[in-house]
Amino acid sequence: MTEAGKRLLDPAVLARLAGLRLRVRATAEGVLSGLHRSPHHGQSVEFSEHKEYAPGDELRHVDWKAYGKFDKYYVKRFEQETNLRAWLVVDASGSMGYRGSDDRLTKLGYACTLAGTLAHLLVRQQDAAGLAVFSGKVTNALTPRAEPSQVNAILETLEALQAGGETRVEAAVQFLAERARRRSLVMVFSDLLDRDERVLRLVADLRRRRHEVTVFHLLDPAEIDFPFDDPTLFLSMEDTRSVEARGRDVRKGYLELLGSWLDEVRRVCGESDVEYVRVRTDQALDEVLVPFLARRERSAA
Repeated sequence: MTEAGKRLLDPAVLARLAGLRLRVRATAEGVLSGLHRSPHHGQSVEFSEHKEYAPGDELRHVDWKAYGKFDKYYVKRFEQETNLRAWLVVDASGSMGYRGSDDRLTKLGYACTLAGTLAHLLVRQQDAAGLAVFSGKVTNALTPRAEPSQVNAILETLEALQAGGETRVEAAVQFLAERARRRSLVMVFSDLLDRDERVLRLVADLRRRRHEVTVFHLLDPAEIDFPFDDPTLFLSMEDTRSVEARGRDVRKGYLELLGSWLDEVRRVCGESDVEYVRVRTDQALDEVLVPFLARRERSAA
């Protein structure tokens, strides 16, 4: 394992994930034989349907039992199992550099650990993993590949990231519209603190482009619980704005606004068929990944 892998991948977490696979709910389009159903037909163990025989069809696929019953030749068609192409889309904007306590990772640090672990899992099961890092624009990109060296490239890119700039989800969506022409699994790791009010519609647009989309919504516990009491200067991490307020005086209003926003995020994701996973950065990584992977196993069954 490379030095980046040693720092981003936890062997104990990988051991807990050893029996789990990342499955897709929809059909996948790939070039290798893998775990996932393909929209293309070919030779495979999973029967799909019959079609009437036509000149040029292989005789070995003729269903003789169907011939005996209907006195017509029918050919078995099969669903080809195929590999998955996945894009790991990481928000490296300034707000992702926040952490409310020195004893936990920044949101970006947690996102990198989460994305790196999923990249390792994808390539281990012979799927193709790619990376797109964005803030105001897409700053780093690796085309999906199913090679072991791809994991090292992703981990090294993630480890070198530093939070900075504004959050602009639109930049990532435009990038994927150009680069992800084939149906893919898109996993977005972001706090969604985008000043563009269309942020949720932009994420939903990825689903409308026929990608299967999961949003890992990363929030620091201090952002969720707002543990501030005394007069505090709150500084924006993406521009020059600042607000000074007594924490106890604004807590109620802040928590009400936060709750409404989180409900809206979950509602829009649900209506858009976007999988939504809220993540607190004080959660153990396996507490996030094991339920996520288990749900996907069930939905793909």
